[in-house]
Parts: sequence; C-alpha cells; structure tokens
Amino acid sequence: MPENSGTTPHPDSDTAPGSLPAPTADTSALAVLRAPQTARVLAASLLGRIPLGAAPLALLIFARETVTLTVAGLLVGAYTAGMAVGQPMLARVADRWRQPPVLWLAMVVSTLGFALTAAHVNLPVTVFAAALAGAGAPPFESCLRVLWRDLLPAHQVQTAYTLDIAVQEAIFVLGPVVTLAAVGLVGPTGGLAAAALFQAAGTAWFATTGAVRRWRGERAVRHWAGPLRAARLRLILGALVLVGTGVGSVTVAATGYAEASGARSWAGWLLAAQATGALVGGLLYVRFGGLRRHATLPRATAVFAAGYLPLLLTPAPPAMLVLMAVSGLALPPLLTVAFVAIDRVAPAGTVAEAFAWAATAFSVGSAGGAAVNGALLDASGRVTVGFVLAPVAAALGSGLLLLRGRRPGPAEFTSSG
Repeated sequence: MPENSGTTPHPDSDTAPGSLPAPTADTSALAVLRAPQTARVLAASLLGRIPLGAAPLALLIFARETVTLTVAGLLVGAYTAGMAVGQPMLARVADRWRQPPVLWLAMVVSTLGFALTAAHVNLPVTVFAAALAGAGAPPFESCLRVLWRDLLPAHQVQTAYTLDIAVQEAIFVLGPVVTLAAVGLVGPTGGLAAAALFQAAGTAWFATTGAVRRWRGERAVRHWAGPLRAARLRLILGALVLVGTGVGSVTVAATGYAEASGARSWAGWLLAAQATGALVGGLLYVRFGGLRRHATLPRATAVFAAGYLPLLLTPAPPAMLVLMAVSGLALPPLLTVAFVAIDRVAPAGTVAEAFAWAATAFSVGSAGGAAVNGALLDASGRVTVGFVLAPVAAALGSGLLLLRGRRPGPAEFTSSG
C-alpha cells in the first residue's frame, strides 16, 4: 500500500475517523511550524522557488547587454511558457512515482538551461535554453502541498496552505534583490548563476527530507488527461485563470500609474505594498480560523474582486500604497479555499499534478492580464483604465463559480473550519 493512502485524514475534515471533534485544536501558524519537518520543507521549497522571482529579471538584464528589449521579453516569455508546460508534467511523474528523483532530474535540466542561456550561442538556441530552464524548474509547490496531509493533522492543513501562500510573497521581494546583488558582483550572467544556485540548494535541502523521501504516489487508475478529466477541477482552473488575469493586469497598471505620477520608482513600492497586504491577509486568515466556516470559493473570489475596486480612485501615491495593500489582503484566503477545493475534486493519484495545473492556470492568466492591460493602457492613455480589468476579471471568476454552484454538488467549493 502507498504510504500516503488510507491512513491520513482528508484536509477538509476537522477530525480523524472515529475520533471526537476538536473545536479547540490549535490551528495557529506556530503550531504548524512546530510539527516535525514542516518548517524544513516550507523553508526549503521557498529557497528553491527564489528563481521564480529572480529569473525573469536576470534574463532581462542578461539579454539587454546584447539584444533589444523585445528579444529580452521573448526570453522571459520562453522561460514562463516552459514553466507552464513543465510543472504539470513533472508533477504527474511525481504523482506516479516518487518526488526526489523528479526534483533532482528537473534541477539538472533547468541548470543546463540557465548555463546554455548564459553561453548565448545564437538567438534560437538562447530562446530554447530559456524555455528549457523554465521547463525544468522543480515542482516545489505541488510537491509541498501533497505533503501537508502526511505531516499534519487534518485541522492544520488549511493553515499550512495559507502560511505557504503568504510567505511565498517573500519570493517576489527577495528574487529581484538576489538578482541585482549577483549582477553587481559577477556581471550580467550573475543573475542566471544565482537563480540556478538557489534552485539547486533548495532541491538538495527539500529532496533529502525524510518525509519527502518516504512519500509515494497513490495507486490509481490512470488517464491520459490526468486530473483535467474532472469537470469541477477545470471550472476551478478557469476561475484561477481569471484571478491571475486580475493580478497580472495590476502589475502593468501600477507601472503606468507610477509613470503618470512622475516617478517610475513608485511602481516597485506599490507592488511591494500589495505583497505585504497579501502576507498580512494570510496571517489574519490563519489567526481568525472562524472565517473558514463561511469561506466558499465564489465568496472568496467576490471579496477579492471588491478589494480591487478602490484602486479605480487612483489617489496620490501615499494613499495608493494603502489601497494596494488592501487589494492584496484577500488573495491568500482565496487560494487557500481553492487548494482545499482542488484537493477535494482531483481524481485519486493526481493531486500533485492538479496543484501544478493550478499554478499554471494562475501564471497563464497573469501573463494574459499583463499583455491585455498593456494594450488597453496604450490605446486609452488613461491611468484609471488600467485598474478596470482586475475587478472585472475576478468578478467573472466568481460568477463562473456561482453558476456552477447552482447545479447539484456545490460542496466542493466550500472550506471547512
């Protein structure tokens, strides 16, 4: 029998089978971090995911030394597209086998991609190498999230999801800092080397953890479509594409707002404020566990959409910092409820791949939102227009989920307390 099947309570259950309810059970972040191996796998996965925040800027800086900004953007797009394809495929192999061999192999492939990119043989090879670096990025997110059920009691799994989502914001703060520091020390290729180094260190730390080495995929009937054969999962992924569209569009909108305000540097501060808001929102959601009793995915998505509406006011930069922070508050709770729902509806033996598809859906939506909003801003020339797409896209996601919820079986979109 697989080690993770038949013995671990489902995360949306508050108590183990046959046990008494545990209304006073400790669901704090501190309780989760004190559990054996949880702090290590969380820290290791975050270390390995630093390239998510570092690699795009590293590719841009490297490419700008020799090519145009358009080509530099092509390299970033190739890296992102490689990740979008590679993450679900790598997670599928991990689901069917074990995590460490997949993580080690992926890290080697990605490192080769970064090295070949730095070699800059010619443009086609460099674009392919950037895509290879993205395709081989180890699937830390999906591998981590299937471990929580083995490492924690059922009532703490949602806390683990939220904590992971909240502290993940550090990746997008530390990543650019790591890149700029490495470029300053080594030169244009330093950012690529740093991304590969952090990825390798995270892989070594994560893959050698006892819980990771012991984990085995669940035996199940396999299907070529994997978890995507579940219609309810496809609906959740569609909603996550729309949520990602909103998040990606605001990145561009914040840049346009900063330029209109006369100081491009405000863009970085605005995005940092939003990331800080997400961190605070995640910690508050962990602290006030009673919120989970009322949380459903349509509601969480609607609250997320509402949080973006004040940005349409486009006030002076200091006030805009506050509004950006507010807009980030609802993202960790939304993603937590989404992960619980995904875990609930994914077919047996496909949970890691399902989580990887969630990350891909969000990333694809984010890239699409950035592209569409850039065109909207260029066409309109009005800063306010840049902040319209985010609440509209998120509201469409909530409406999509509500429409499905009117049919039989809406319970998969709920979150238990």
